[in-house]
Amino acid sequence: MEISEIIKDSFKFPANNIKALAIYIVITFVIGLLIGGAALSKIYFANNSMFAILSFIAFIVALLVGFILSGYQIDVIKTGITFDELAPDFDLKNDFISGIKSVVVSIVCYIIPAVIALIVAFITNVPAHILKFSEYISITNTNGGVMLNNATNPVPADVVSGLFGSLSITLLISAIFFIIFSFIAIMATARLAKTDSLSESLNILEAAKDISRIGIGKVVATVVAVFIIILVVNLIVSLIGQYIPLLSFINIILTPYMVFASNRATGLLYSHIA
Repeated sequence: MEISEIIKDSFKFPANNIKALAIYIVITFVIGLLIGGAALSKIYFANNSMFAILSFIAFIVALLVGFILSGYQIDVIKTGITFDELAPDFDLKNDFISGIKSVVVSIVCYIIPAVIALIVAFITNVPAHILKFSEYISITNTNGGVMLNNATNPVPADVVSGLFGSLSITLLISAIFFIIFSFIAIMATARLAKTDSLSESLNILEAAKDISRIGIGKVVATVVAVFIIILVVNLIVSLIGQYIPLLSFINIILTPYMVFASNRATGLLYSHIA
């Protein structure tokens, strides 16, 4: 499929499967209520042991249901790989297991660039530069707020340049690796949808090779196109919500819709080598 066909099919897919989308929206909304309720209980009833227990239970339930949704997203990716026009049915047990696998894949894929970022930070001596910079900065209270104060002890130019240089190098290299591994994570998730095997999906080298097999340009262009469409739609809805606050609730529907579309796009993209 061409990129335009993938985009068109992906954003039509949720609309063509209203029932499955509606169930997904309801479950997502319930998770939001559970997390929101747990947070409010923690804030307003922090000293009440009963509410503390209830908030903990609500959080755990939300986490468990979240695994189910993650697993269902794997099933949606699978529909793209197999060109199935019908959304999958919810299978709580299998979706829960797939969801756990999906989370493991994401953790492994993103822990690698995180470790690289830490290594680069130590190589460029970021901690030492921060400590040296902090010697010249004091924090004072001002009418209930805080203010950085270095007027009596100006920060030397070499200290500032050293901190800026080390941070710039670290952030630049880290960003590059996080972007690269974001694409690898997409392929790893698609491999999980195709094989249902955690070991296959955690084969980072093969996941990286999948990008080349599909075509680096095609993968990047498709992912960026989907990202831009989602970003623009969310921006438009946010701007409208500023003038018509009631329409802000459309995000309850919009976010799950975009999740469906992006997962479908991943599956269709991966179908080129599946």
